[in-house]
Amino acid sequence: MALQIVPVSDARALDTFIRVPWTVYRDDAHWVPPLLLERKEALSKKNPFFEHAQWQGFTALMDGRPVGRISAQIDSLHQERYQDATGYFGLFESPDDKQIASALFAAAESWLLDRGMRATVGPLNLGINQEVGLLVEGFDQPPNIMMGHAPRYYGPLVEACGYEKAVDVLAYEIGRKEDRIVEAMEPFVRRLPENLVVRPLDTSRKAAELDALRDIFNDAWSGNWGFVPFTENEFRAVGNEMLMLLPRDFIQIAEIDGEPVAFITLLPNINEALADLDGRLLPFGWLKLLWRLKVKFPTSGRVALMGVRKHLQRTRLGPGLAYAVIREVRKAALAHGLTRVEFSWILEQNKPTRHIIELIGGTINKRYRLYRKNLGATVV
Repeated sequence: MALQIVPVSDARALDTFIRVPWTVYRDDAHWVPPLLLERKEALSKKNPFFEHAQWQGFTALMDGRPVGRISAQIDSLHQERYQDATGYFGLFESPDDKQIASALFAAAESWLLDRGMRATVGPLNLGINQEVGLLVEGFDQPPNIMMGHAPRYYGPLVEACGYEKAVDVLAYEIGRKEDRIVEAMEPFVRRLPENLVVRPLDTSRKAAELDALRDIFNDAWSGNWGFVPFTENEFRAVGNEMLMLLPRDFIQIAEIDGEPVAFITLLPNINEALADLDGRLLPFGWLKLLWRLKVKFPTSGRVALMGVRKHLQRTRLGPGLAYAVIREVRKAALAHGLTRVEFSWILEQNKPTRHIIELIGGTINKRYRLYRKNLGATVV
């Protein structure tokens, strides 16, 4: 059979690239088809990620039929921060076939090499502040919102192409467990100062509120592996999308003397509502989605963003602030009928955050792996 690796060069090729997962996951009951419209937007010039990054997609065709894909990205903000000539790969999909996977990686690696990169990490879809990592544990349930899914063979297939583990990120699941959660929080919450206020997002001051959350996030996460700061345009785009999906009390902000010092964001798991739409909103998909989000609210959610200002993290106050915002968003989750919440993603080596989540009953339900390869390395 004839194998071709074709770069994405126009709208038709992009449409083919976007639809590859429908071939790979057609027999996977846990895969949730993404909205085609959302995928086109994410890969268009409208995405503020591309204000500081460039990308190239490649589609694998076997006898003219699309069977796999990969992307290569270079983020100028990553280069400015680390100066390590490291690019990204992402959006990888392939059958369990080393010939196809190797050809895809070779195309992405060649593109990166031609632009001065000497190493690659991934998968990142598309940057570090978006969907990251390859699922390597936890294949038996659908992914939560903005988290990935993968067949079991992907890890061995990527490793066979010369990639090694860079870092793992974890997803924790917490059920209701009311007594344990309250009991675990109480000693830390008692230490909180009287001038602390925890409140929901003020939508009448949306722009200023999103700026404050971005400032906390960029400060709190600045020491994390692979960190790249959110730009103002990126965070506002993410914030505006989130605010269309979630009740305002799903974002809680902690203030001391009026200064925001911590926050948490809980996203309703819209994958519950998307599973049977096959990526389409027309002709009736948008009505089903609207009803499911506004009337039949999802029963699960994901804490996707949380942060405590860096200068407070290793003080006695730090864990208390984390518990304070968790306590308030938990009340909101229970009021809206959520029965389980996922905290993701959490770096494997982030022991303080993992300790907090485990104290309130969180257990690891999924593991995602980021891989690294020095470019130019030969794979036999």
